[in-house]
Amino acid sequence: MKRDRIGDVVVGAIGDVAGAVVDPRRGFSQVRSAVSGKTAAMVLAGLAAGFLIARGLRRG
Repeated sequence: MKRDRIGDVVVGAIGDVAGAVVDPRRGFSQVRSAVSGKTAAMVLAGLAAGFLIARGLRRG
């Protein structure tokens, strides 16, 4: 992905999230169709890693 398109992608993602808030059924279907399986797996892995790191720092 080119750097000049990053802003467009971010704005599009924010719009999809806002659409999910206004109309959850249509918004989530748009988000689901826009996100590939690989991207979803990477996001879930990042969330899990962040959770484990935060949990470790909180206990330590």
